[in-house]
Amino acid sequence: MAVSMRQLVRRVIRLSNRNINVTAGGVSGRSGCCWGPSSCRCFSDRNTHFGFETVPEAEKAKRVYKVFENVAQKYDIMNDAMSLGIHRLWKDALLHVMNPQPGARLLDVAGGTGDISFRFLEYVRSQQERQKRRVARTMQTPSWQDISNSYSNEDKDGPQESKAVVCDINKEMLKVGKQKADSTGISAGLSWVVGDAEELPFDDDQFDIYTIAFGIRNVTHIDQALQEALRVLKPGGRFLCLEFSKVTNPVLARLYDTYSFQVIPVLGEVIAGDWKSYQYLVESIRKFPDQEEFKSMIEDAGFYCVQYYNLTGGVVALHSGFKL
Repeated sequence: MAVSMRQLVRRVIRLSNRNINVTAGGVSGRSGCCWGPSSCRCFSDRNTHFGFETVPEAEKAKRVYKVFENVAQKYDIMNDAMSLGIHRLWKDALLHVMNPQPGARLLDVAGGTGDISFRFLEYVRSQQERQKRRVARTMQTPSWQDISNSYSNEDKDGPQESKAVVCDINKEMLKVGKQKADSTGISAGLSWVVGDAEELPFDDDQFDIYTIAFGIRNVTHIDQALQEALRVLKPGGRFLCLEFSKVTNPVLARLYDTYSFQVIPVLGEVIAGDWKSYQYLVESIRKFPDQEEFKSMIEDAGFYCVQYYNLTGGVVALHSGFKL
């Protein structure tokens, strides 16, 4: 899709706001340079977290990219191992809350290996079959006029095709997703796009549903990603985010922490040969805002009717909001 002039202008304004801060002492930029009356010195004025480590913002994106580049080939296997397969139930719950109808357009951000998009297309196909059976039951003995009308309506309108766009910044993750799609024969209505959640390569008001599953905690500027989600959704469109969150039960929380820090990195080393990447993933979960704080962030971005559902005692939360 072509990028509109309005989007280009918005990007320039956004970059200007992010890069330049006007202060009483002068002007400072993300590059780290400042100008005083008698000297110039460079410093890094914006840091963020990479797991429990503090790093410059520009460095986090590179490190996160490297993490998922390293784990891409074993990503799905590790998801099964780490969650004991429960991640499949979490994703199924996302689809049931979404309840997409035929003709819906989905943008699955940080969609990597395609799990959400595959489920979306299958769910919509099952909805179409259910609708056909319902129509068939109501027309068990149709007249010739009914039959003629049904054929003429099909020719005129045709069935609306649902579409899913998997958007991920990591090419290796998309590569694995495409391989899965080819092996399972899923291709109709599915496309793959390399893109950054903070600066999506789509025009305004394009999608009915925006999903991001286990990806938003890896974004450097979460508020900016939420604003981009709002921008690309059509009025009435829905935002859905599935992400690890804060466990509500104290006993479960202690067990979960022990499992996370003592077992998951070991599984990463044994299965994927990568301890450090899975240590980061565990730490990144602890740095992500809890359910209420993230709900407020979604509302601040401009979404309405924001709510969340705790899954597995708050190990995971599903947040939902609408663009009005």
